[in-house]
Amino acid sequence: MIRDAGAPGRTRVVSTGRPSWWLMLVALIVGGLITVDLLAGGVLEQIDLRVSRILGGWGLRDSSAYPVVWLVTQLGGRATILIVLAILVAYLAWRRRTWVPLLRVLLALGTLTVGVYAIKYGTGRTAPGHPDELFFHVDGASFPSGHVANAVIMWGVARWLAVEYGLPAQVQRAFWWLSVAGPVATGLAMVSLDFHWVTDAVVGGAVGVLLLGVVHRLDAVVLSRWVRARGRPTA
Repeated sequence: MIRDAGAPGRTRVVSTGRPSWWLMLVALIVGGLITVDLLAGGVLEQIDLRVSRILGGWGLRDSSAYPVVWLVTQLGGRATILIVLAILVAYLAWRRRTWVPLLRVLLALGTLTVGVYAIKYGTGRTAPGHPDELFFHVDGASFPSGHVANAVIMWGVARWLAVEYGLPAQVQRAFWWLSVAGPVATGLAMVSLDFHWVTDAVVGGAVGVLLLGVVHRLDAVVLSRWVRARGRPTA
């Protein structure tokens, strides 16, 4: 499948990663059901507590493995991903003479910040180890996991740009792996260090899928049309 913009003749070896409507629907249902259950003090809250007690007994935070596991959490760290994206955007701006990648990154960053923090402050859930209640605490901002949502959206955008602008196959595959394995590894690492509840990570992934779909949709109906109306640059 040949790109319709950018360097001609290069193929897409992976998909752009735009979430399908059914995947977004599943993410919405899963995230909604988990949120309702937790707000009602349901069975998932007890599962979270049980898993947290088990992981707390492992003592990973105080072990020699902590630095390694912490580094894995940075696969979902905003600074880490933005550094990679800055290099990618700068390269595309230089080689393709286009600011579309930068606009997409900014769109994704804004959507991520508004969407995730609206839920965080709306639920007010506290992180594992907090001495008080799990929900409705003034300092609560654990739900959903911002690191997992960040990994889904921002690595997803990086994969999208690499594929659409026809970067070498190895680069496309590398970002494909990061877009898939990055959120999973981030969630497992955050939970294993008892930084987040299991449900924080699961809903973080669900929110990430939804917001990535929103970013793709906003690009299609607003950003790309606006750019094309002014003559979208191509290679």
